[in-house]
Amino acid sequence: MGQTESELSEIELESSWRKRLQGDLDSQYMLELRNFLREQKTLGKTIYPATDKIFAALNTTSFDAVKVVILGQDPYHGPGQAHGLCFSVRPDVPVPPSLRNIYKELAADVKFLPPKHGCLNEWAQQGVLLLNSVLTVEQSLASSHKGKGWEKFTDSVVNQLNAETKNIVFVLWGNYAQKKGELIDRQRHLVLQSAHPSPLSASRGFYGNHHFTKINEYLRTHDKAVIDWQLSG
Repeated sequence: MGQTESELSEIELESSWRKRLQGDLDSQYMLELRNFLREQKTLGKTIYPATDKIFAALNTTSFDAVKVVILGQDPYHGPGQAHGLCFSVRPDVPVPPSLRNIYKELAADVKFLPPKHGCLNEWAQQGVLLLNSVLTVEQSLASSHKGKGWEKFTDSVVNQLNAETKNIVFVLWGNYAQKKGELIDRQRHLVLQSAHPSPLSASRGFYGNHHFTKINEYLRTHDKAVIDWQLSG
């Protein structure tokens, strides 16, 4: 068994998620995904994020803690950026353009002062599941792991939340994220949709969506603690 396959078989996954996703972890599609990742490593490809960060979104925000789900596409593919939370980067790298636009909308929507970093871990710790649809990517090649099996896994994450909980806010920015909206019961949950915050589309409906205010209004209405969007630093 190759090192990557072994690592993925034994990778840490928070217990509340592992209980619900063990069937997926043991599935044929996940075996094929592990084999694909092992082959890529054997070919000398650099894969992001690091293996121990692939499930960081789930490990940081346990199942019962989830109040908000923000869905991304796949990890950043530049060196040192991805650390397992969608739209977030490690504290010591420049803030990417899409996240800069998220900060602009936050500043316009709520009392928010953009920090000098792009690490969103503080949101995740408050119950914001920052979930990419695809959890790995090859360096410098966006969408390179699309269609390899991760979409089935993250569909299972959304299906579990949809069925077992109520009054979660699902935030779907852009067409790719909105495809997962088909899985969500809108009688049980709030779904917020708009254009993606990337520079190519932010001006076509992302700016001015007031999603951060709407999230907290919904949480407050359902007696849940609101999200403090302000990031330290």
